[in-house]
Amino acid sequence: MPRFINPFSDWGFKKIFGQEINKDLLIKFLNDLLDGEHHIEDLTFKDKEQLPELKSMRGIIFDVYCTTDKGEHFIVEMQNRYQPYFTDRSIYYASRTIVNQGIKGTVETEYGKREVWNYLLAPVYTICLLNYGIDELTPTKFRTDVALMDMKEKTIFSNRVRLIYLMLPLFDKKTEAECETDFERWIYILKNMSTF
Repeated sequence: MPRFINPFSDWGFKKIFGQEINKDLLIKFLNDLLDGEHHIEDLTFKDKEQLPELKSMRGIIFDVYCTTDKGEHFIVEMQNRYQPYFTDRSIYYASRTIVNQGIKGTVETEYGKREVWNYLLAPVYTICLLNYGIDELTPTKFRTDVALMDMKEKTIFSNRVRLIYLMLPLFDKKTEAECETDFERWIYILKNMSTF
């Protein structure tokens, strides 16, 4: 029986990263994950559940849904068991977060008042910590980063959607001494925490 918290249970993950009292842990983890791309100074925990548009649709529940002080959005999702169509599901989550940014307002035009939508979007990052491998991703790679890309030029087309999949069974560092970065130490600890 494990002596320490299991970060791969919903309860364990929320206890570590999903509470205001541990907010600094999530900020540090995300800064190490996104090293060189962004520096998060603050975040807030928002409603973790979004209701479906129709009663017949399934609701979306985020383990941690947060925004930076610059208005960037991050969804941190923890999965402990395989789910069919997981990559489709993660794209759906990111899409809902983008759509929910829409700010409707009314402007006066020569034809009368008109409702408009502000299309300036903050980036949305979906970070999936997976305790299993996903067949449609590279089956031998621990980290897969997905972005909107120009296929011919192989350059980023837009930074508005980013999906990061971390498949912990494929993390191959066996001891803490093998870890070279703070981020690798995070993953080593998360992967082995319940057996320490």
